[in-house]
Amino acid sequence: MIDRFLKALQFLAWPVATGILLSVVVLQYQQLQQLSERTPLPVARETPSTGLNSFSEAIKRASPSVVSINATSVNIESIERAAEDRVNLYLGERASLGSGVIVSDKGYILTNLHVVDTLFDAFDTEVTLNDGRKKPATVIAWDEDNDLAILHINMDNLTPISIGDETAMEVGDIVFAIGYPRNIGQSVSQGIISALNNSPDSSSAIIQTDAAINPGNSGGALIDAEGKLIGINSSIFSESGNFEGIGFATPVSLAVAVLDEMVEQAIEANSGYLGVITGEALNAQSSQLFFGADHIRGMLVENVDNGGAAQRAGIQPGDVITKVEDTTVVDAQNIMLEIRNKKPGDTINIEIYRAGQTLSLPTVLGFGQAIIIEP
Repeated sequence: MIDRFLKALQFLAWPVATGILLSVVVLQYQQLQQLSERTPLPVARETPSTGLNSFSEAIKRASPSVVSINATSVNIESIERAAEDRVNLYLGERASLGSGVIVSDKGYILTNLHVVDTLFDAFDTEVTLNDGRKKPATVIAWDEDNDLAILHINMDNLTPISIGDETAMEVGDIVFAIGYPRNIGQSVSQGIISALNNSPDSSSAIIQTDAAINPGNSGGALIDAEGKLIGINSSIFSESGNFEGIGFATPVSLAVAVLDEMVEQAIEANSGYLGVITGEALNAQSSQLFFGADHIRGMLVENVDNGGAAQRAGIQPGDVITKVEDTTVVDAQNIMLEIRNKKPGDTINIEIYRAGQTLSLPTVLGFGQAIIIEP
């Protein structure tokens, strides 16, 4: 009897134990479900990637100030002996491409002398801005020792570059070279300052960089990470003629000092320039012939220089210049006398007759065939 009871108990033990374990599992599951309803489970969040720093804002600030320069270089191509005491020189022209930096809203541009240099100072230079505008430029001064030249353009809405301080820079600082290499449009290359106050012959202060400076980049801007000008790109050190990671720029402090001195001298040495070609003074007969009225007096404008002060002011061929400042125009001589008493950058008031109306045009005089200042 006892044996039979023990066997029955042994037979029932496993189902009972299994039932107890199942009850415990179900109870724990219910408790976990209630807990999850009260406390939301944490959601895994992706950590945003910071990525590399972008210098696009610095480039945007500086790029409108960097221009393309197209110059016509006149040089001797060959020499022929024509007689015992005479030789013939045969000249040739070739295109010279480079870059420049607008440093003043008055139209002054810094570049390298070798970008615009030509035989007999026969400068023929055109500037193209980053926005596509083109203007003839006048070379008003140069510094051969530092390979710097100053150009002037008569144009409104210019964006001068912000001037930095290269003396605050250190070897290893990031820099950017902006220019127009190989006539492919404006381009930017990145590098670091490789050395300071160093040059191949150790003769002058210069910035060395590994930012690519290719043909066409000469005269362009070397800027810091804030978009400020710290140098004028000038040359490379290369045995092959191609860029090998060693480029040089003239420090901005030196370039600006040269600019300030030479602009002041150029203004002092040059008279103001209007940039018009006029015919003879109108009399009753010519006034009647051209305008159907015999009372118009002044100088008929036959041509206006492209990029000159007159064009910038709005003077057009066919206009009649009737008054310059307070001087009534009698002939070309008294126009020239009034203008030559002014300096480049001076503003004068020019009165013109056009289509039955008299217009008063404020005109900022420019540089004509400038007297070149060479230190």
